[in-house]
Amino acid sequence: VQGRRQRRDIETLNSHPSRWSCPAVRRGFFYDGSFRYKLEFNITSSRTRRSEDPDPRDFHAYSFMLVRIISIILLMLVITQATRAGEPLLVYAGAASKPPTEEAAAAFTEATGIEVDVLFGVSGYVLSQLKLARHGDLYFPGSSDYMEKAKRDGDVIAATERIIVYLVSAINVQKGNPKDIRTLEDLARPGIRVAIANPDGVCVGSYAVEIIDRRMNKELKAGFRNNLVNYVGSCSKTASAISLKAVDAVIGWRVFQHWDPDRIETIPLQPEQVQRIGYIPIAITRYSKQPEKAQRFIDFLLSPEGQAIFARYQYFSTADAAMQWVGSSKPIGGEYIVPDEWLSPAKNP
Repeated sequence: VQGRRQRRDIETLNSHPSRWSCPAVRRGFFYDGSFRYKLEFNITSSRTRRSEDPDPRDFHAYSFMLVRIISIILLMLVITQATRAGEPLLVYAGAASKPPTEEAAAAFTEATGIEVDVLFGVSGYVLSQLKLARHGDLYFPGSSDYMEKAKRDGDVIAATERIIVYLVSAINVQKGNPKDIRTLEDLARPGIRVAIANPDGVCVGSYAVEIIDRRMNKELKAGFRNNLVNYVGSCSKTASAISLKAVDAVIGWRVFQHWDPDRIETIPLQPEQVQRIGYIPIAITRYSKQPEKAQRFIDFLLSPEGQAIFARYQYFSTADAAMQWVGSSKPIGGEYIVPDEWLSPAKNP
């Protein structure tokens, strides 16, 4: 069929010699009303072209075709750009920043039109998801421990890491402190129900174990382990254990009180019991296909508007402010290797 159409077009062209100045090789697109195809052919004719101006209908046809081609290209570019603009940012986030991060993501979308999907969970678990999916734009763990691991494994671009806010460990109890818990040692008293986050993956749990392991003697550790009801699965569930009165106390973050001020109260640790100041970092993943938009989200979190959101939940914007609340100078960030005996709540000594 295509051959017959080609022959037909060649015959038509040969019957109109005035359209060509000499034998030549021509390439072009022809349209028969229902389809368009490319045709390459030789035009050989002994007839000479009459000396007259080109048929204006030819210029009109070629101009129309050129406009159509350019329009299609522009439409494809617009669709591609619109598709990219419509793809939301995907953030893998630890639950330590859940309330303000949800609010900040909504404010960022309102300000920029860029949608943000935040996958909250255990910092170690969401890092594993990022590794498996090899897809996503930002990693936003609850502490430096898991960011250091992500950098070592090459899952994030280290040069893009920024610290958003700082955290301090504390004891969290039910509002009104009905068990009169005042010190770390009180968590080893008989009859006190305590919980911590699973230190194998949850950053606030590893901070709790570090405090217990370094600031309690063997007798107090045994008492604490006897009072340990269970490990909870995330940072937010650690706070919920108090809100729901499932336990009397947890070793969590100071900010838990400001997540649920009607049901949670914070008891500060002694300065020597706080082992280090935690911080919440963020970095662009090496899998991101939209790093410019990811950087805009980081910049927003660090902007006065973004920092004001975190300040409403009493996160510290500087390390100095955190250490002032603790009452002593402390190391910033770092890592802690959880001892094997703490990797399961069933392994009580």
